Amino acid sequence: MVLLHLLKVGTNMFTKTNSAIDNFLNGITMYRLVLFVLLILLAIAMTLGVFGLVPFSPPAILFSALFVTAVSIFTNEIFSRVYNAPLNVESAYITGLVLALIISPASNLNDYIFLFWAGVLAMSSKYILAIKNKHIFNPAAIAVVITSIGLGQSASWWVGNAWMALPVAIGGYLITRKIRRENMIWNFILTVLSFSIGLGILKGTGITSTISTLILHTSLLFFAGVMLTEPLTSPTTEKWQSIFAVFTGILFLPQIHVGSLYSTPEFALILGNLFAYFVSSKEKLILYLKEKIQISPDSYDFIFPLSKPLKYKPGQYMEWTLAHPKSDSRGNRRYFTLASSPTENNLRIGIKFYNPASSYKRAMFLNEKDSYVASQLAGDFVLPSNPNQKCAMLAGGIGVTPFRSMLKYLVDTKQKRDIVLLFANKHPSEIIYNDVFDQAQSELGIKTIYTVTDTNSVTGGWTGRVGRIDEQMIMQEIPDYKERIFYLSGPRAMVEANENTLKKLGLNKKQIKTDFFPGFA
Repeated sequence: MVLLHLLKVGTNMFTKTNSAIDNFLNGITMYRLVLFVLLILLAIAMTLGVFGLVPFSPPAILFSALFVTAVSIFTNEIFSRVYNAPLNVESAYITGLVLALIISPASNLNDYIFLFWAGVLAMSSKYILAIKNKHIFNPAAIAVVITSIGLGQSASWWVGNAWMALPVAIGGYLITRKIRRENMIWNFILTVLSFSIGLGILKGTGITSTISTLILHTSLLFFAGVMLTEPLTSPTTEKWQSIFAVFTGILFLPQIHVGSLYSTPEFALILGNLFAYFVSSKEKLILYLKEKIQISPDSYDFIFPLSKPLKYKPGQYMEWTLAHPKSDSRGNRRYFTLASSPTENNLRIGIKFYNPASSYKRAMFLNEKDSYVASQLAGDFVLPSNPNQKCAMLAGGIGVTPFRSMLKYLVDTKQKRDIVLLFANKHPSEIIYNDVFDQAQSELGIKTIYTVTDTNSVTGGWTGRVGRIDEQMIMQEIPDYKERIFYLSGPRAMVEANENTLKKLGLNKKQIKTDFFPGFA
């Protein structure tokens, strides 16, 4: 009984900790999180340097980081102007700090020359080594590969220090959890460990020694958590992410070589980036707003014309960059699910405006002539490939956008599927896209149930349901719920509550899909 009680207490503490972590991660953009992690790692490294626990002095670490970051920022600004591309300041900071953690701090003029060219090559690669405005390689990785060839100097990956292992692991965990690529990282780490242990056994090296060396004295943790996870140079779907992780993991092994040419972490990553490029979306669009339509008291549809059709699956998302002056701490990039269908000749995104709005959304609302860069088409929140699979869609507020995309596609292609949509809003005036949902119901038999959660706002004319989506509502409206795949999209708290409800009803993880993108929920 005592053991069961302790297990229960431990499980509750773990759940609460994860919930607290998710709440923190939900309030910060992916790029800002990476930036903070890198700054903290540098601060820890300088502190360790005071006690001689890393082989470099605090001033050397600091001055090198400031120098290579300044070079990266300056280079990025020049190429941004030359190529007339939106300026992403965060990416220059991140690349500069990554270089500072993988290249040994400078101690002489030649070292500073190395850092200079690393910063220049890293940022210029994003513009020069690009196809259709999409860069192919991780900037820091390609920079040190080129410098190793041209200057004979390469990365030392000094961040792979035993004293740095724990903070690196924590930082990598936060980044990985934020973008939900845990499976990809585990596939990579397990691949490296498995092959290394196997090769170690053949050479007579102990398993414990092999594992401790990899974790405490190599770039494994930093490489996995910070560099492998870069969204723009890794695959965008789970299937290809797993293959990418295994492929890069094998190349990561230092024992891999062709003749006298041995693999390095940076070389493994750029080969992995090439693989990712060929299996991922290659689109990077420059778009201008055609129309802004108010669809509820605080939500708008932003519609962008397409010069040519864009291939994507209903329910996927893209990264949207909007350069604007005086950007706040959230930056100038966001991830928005496409509300449009591939059958339409425009891209549509539904945006809810909160008060106070971020600088990004204020710019969206006020500056209608500015250009947007839409890229990184991604997401596995799509209809099942089997058209006979029964589905249920649970949506809250603006989270219904992927379902508008899916059902509009089914209407336009005249595909009949067994789907039930439960759509919750606080007030009837907040219901959006009901024209598409009503059309899907009349033409395809797709059942839609609207429910309002604010009972005080319901007038006598409301004929839909009242109350939050709960077990009783699901069982009443979807009696065959155990036969269905459930799609959940909406505010994070609602998605988590609905996920818990479905688990209580006996559904397994494979029957529950949640909408996700690495921006704000």
